[in-house]
Amino acid sequence: MTSTQSQGTALVTGASSGIGAIYAQRLAARGFDLLLVARDQQRLDEAATKLRAEHGVQVEVLKADLTQKDEVLKLEQRLRSDSSITLLLNNAGVAADGLLANADTDQLEKMIQLNVTAVTRLASAAAASFAKAGRGTIINIASVVALFPERFNATYSASKAYVLSLTQSLNAELDGTGVKVQAVLPGVTRTEIWERSGIDATQIPADMVMEAGEMVDAALSGLDQGELVTIPSLPDAKEWDAFVAARHVMAPNLSKSRAASRYK
Repeated sequence: MTSTQSQGTALVTGASSGIGAIYAQRLAARGFDLLLVARDQQRLDEAATKLRAEHGVQVEVLKADLTQKDEVLKLEQRLRSDSSITLLLNNAGVAADGLLANADTDQLEKMIQLNVTAVTRLASAAAASFAKAGRGTIINIASVVALFPERFNATYSASKAYVLSLTQSLNAELDGTGVKVQAVLPGVTRTEIWERSGIDATQIPADMVMEAGEMVDAALSGLDQGELVTIPSLPDAKEWDAFVAARHVMAPNLSKSRAASRYK
């Protein structure tokens, strides 16, 4: 399905609205053909028609519910077998509200399936395919709550911390293969995710809420600059560098044959 001048095909999950829809627009403008994945067939079809008309790219739509394992497996197989795919955007995800002690754990399990399991399976398939080809890009959408879990729902925060850790480890595994990896950590972004999770976003201070288009543009700029981790609202990259450096300072002492003297 690749256009003559295409950079390959970008597979975008959660592509029918919000961050995913804007990424689709920006990637089409960069010359990518698109494989758009979401649950809403009507929105997918409308987006595809508009993107074809505005950017002259090939757009395929695939209705899929990534909380369902069989549908994830189909998409995973597509990633492994379709050599035209050169970019994976793991964007589909849901949030949750409330205390873990009071949670509907069946709903949390569905969130984990989408935010963690589907992301992992698709990243694995993309890593295998892209490394074999010696090129490709994997973008995983995490969240700043990965760095500040005390401020939000426990399971959602943990799922996004997983995505950050997965991305960092995967980047190390793919070193030297020609594959780019990026984790994007948005703050509060104006999308439908809040309404769907039962959170009243109007109660969040306006100066904390970024428009989705600005968030995506910053994330793509970070990708262009070669960032492994992009935090769109962070003004000084040295703050992230210091955070990473502090982790490395601890590294030599994280596994020793004897317990630290402070425990004796």
